[in-house]
Amino acid sequence: MQPYELPLTEASAALASGELTPLELTQSALARIDAVEPRVHAFATVTADLALEQAERATAEIRQGRHRGPLHGIPVGIKDLINTAGVPTTASSKVRQHHIPDSDAAVVQKLADAGMVMVGKTHTHEFAYGGVTPTTFNPWDLTRMTGGSSGGSAAAIAYGGVLVALGSDTGGSIRIPASFCGTVGLKPTYGRVSRTGVASLAWSLDHVGPLTRNVTDAALVLNAIAGYDPRDTGSANRAVPDFTDGIDDGVHALRIGVPTNFFTEDLDADTDQAVRTAVRVLEDQGAVVVPVEIPHVEHLGAVIAGIMMPEASAYHRRALRETPELFTEQVRGLLEVGETILATDYIDALRFRQLMKEGWKELMRSVDVIIAPTVLCPALPAEDTERSRPDGSSEDAGVEFGRLSIPANLFGLPSLQVPCGFSADGLPLGLQIMGRPFAEQTVLRVGRAYERVGDAVGRIAPL
Repeated sequence: MQPYELPLTEASAALASGELTPLELTQSALARIDAVEPRVHAFATVTADLALEQAERATAEIRQGRHRGPLHGIPVGIKDLINTAGVPTTASSKVRQHHIPDSDAAVVQKLADAGMVMVGKTHTHEFAYGGVTPTTFNPWDLTRMTGGSSGGSAAAIAYGGVLVALGSDTGGSIRIPASFCGTVGLKPTYGRVSRTGVASLAWSLDHVGPLTRNVTDAALVLNAIAGYDPRDTGSANRAVPDFTDGIDDGVHALRIGVPTNFFTEDLDADTDQAVRTAVRVLEDQGAVVVPVEIPHVEHLGAVIAGIMMPEASAYHRRALRETPELFTEQVRGLLEVGETILATDYIDALRFRQLMKEGWKELMRSVDVIIAPTVLCPALPAEDTERSRPDGSSEDAGVEFGRLSIPANLFGLPSLQVPCGFSADGLPLGLQIMGRPFAEQTVLRVGRAYERVGDAVGRIAPL
């Protein structure tokens, strides 16, 4: 096994014991990137010189007995939406093609304080406004898309270029590509992780979180990046627990909600079967399965569009006036549509979200988590922007991919994507575990219980 193949937890133990050095681990990751990246295009920028410098420093610190913790010396990729001092942060857009921040985003600073080694900036759908990430191909099948918008982060994890990557999630942008690329992806509770220094898509829906090889790794990264930040007006002043506490306690007597509507509609057969099997795996471990009906499902799409689109258009208003030609046609079109939404309609969407949130809160009183598919289907061909439904109709892939992610974003709930098998074509499939606000420990505990008895989590695409 090459060092780049190790999950974070195993690599961290080897680094702490001296069996492996951060420099050796980083060199292994960079060699993997050199070998695979020309076919996948996960990175907007590879920062090899910076990574080697940081790895040498981490190696010296550990040898001197100054070990900072489990993330010290671990290679990480940062979504190109998140500011990195002195390193281009373009949001995969010509609008910011020359943008070099003079300071790190809050999450990047926290990872630097933990001693992580940044090997590069990962591609995003332009300004995170889409579910495809057209620059990047799926390591499991290079003719397939990665999903978006954190497609570069998911692909880099999937092929072994990094052990950890950061993504953002406004309508599924961590979980969708994590599902398509067979990685773990965690969208924390709204306000749990600072967004200072992160380009916004929609301020009331945006989240930042980790993509990793396994669930415990995600908990370790969340330990480092969670916390209150007064610079972020959405940040929650809540105590931050150790998210690894109780992660191996199992699911005996936990009540798992299994939807009877919405999440069951238009599903690909392989996805449906894989998620049903995962539920049985948890039930065999003592979880109590509770059928639940999702409320207000007919309004979910309209409400999130009524909030996301005007918020995005407000954020990009100046650039849309001054340099509209620098946006891609797709994103420019979405921003122009967002400007046509009336302020009264936006306010109505916000008010209706509160009503829907109350319905979801009532639903969650009867269960500890809800388990459902992450995406309706496996990754589509890279050139195919339409998804054919089982009934013969079709829909734009970007809309279809995010449909099952909407509730966790609208209501700010923690949601964990975990690989749960492969399709008949060998493509990864995923399930998402949604919990109550700030109940990341419960969500992680359920994901860990599943991955301990399965064999889909932690695989690296055999490129």
